Amino acid sequence: MKRRSKLLSAALAVTIALVLLAGAIAVPILCRPFYYAHIRPLELAERTGFSEEQIRTAFDQMLDYCLGAPEFATGELRWSESGRDHFTDVRGLFLLDLRVLAAAVAALAALLVWAKAAGRTPAPLLGRGPAFWAGAGLGGVFLLLGGLAALDFDRAFVVFHALFFPGKTNWLFDPQTDQIILILPEVFFQNCALLVLGILVLGCVGLIAFDLLRSRRRGGARAEDP
Repeated sequence: MKRRSKLLSAALAVTIALVLLAGAIAVPILCRPFYYAHIRPLELAERTGFSEEQIRTAFDQMLDYCLGAPEFATGELRWSESGRDHFTDVRGLFLLDLRVLAAAVAALAALLVWAKAAGRTPAPLLGRGPAFWAGAGLGGVFLLLGGLAALDFDRAFVVFHALFFPGKTNWLFDPQTDQIILILPEVFFQNCALLVLGILVLGCVGLIAFDLLRSRRRGGARAEDP
């Protein structure tokens, strides 16, 4: 008979939440078509004077650097040392997220394998399983943050940079020296935030629903036992 473990439940809740959070953040980082889909609706070629091919090349080379490429470049667009330094900071955050995602997936897999081998099963925490608490905890925090950001995205954008790039102002680009900012309008970053929030909300709802359905099925199975 399997033994129930509250510690296992807590560990699973934390790792599940980390997988969902890091995975949601990774989607706009890794999904380049999400950016490409903005080029024509936002009329970036018409507004900047660059062709769609130049815009895609600049974005791809910038993102390649943020994902580990050794040299920074933005195609035919001008860039400055200060601008490159900011993307070096961004690179650190992007790679950190991907490492956290990989570590969280590995930890989740290891916990599940260990639990099966050791004959352990998650014990309910306040009547609910780890999936519920991962979804409820993460969902509650990010619904609050998302609501605050929706009230004043400009302010949230500034606060975000102050938190993650403390003491630095090189994220305030001069379009004359760092033309990459011309093809990265604020609405794109806003849509990235909405995409991450949407994935988190759907993921959290899915986790909560999974736990509730699982509990209902277990309750029904017990009721049918003679």
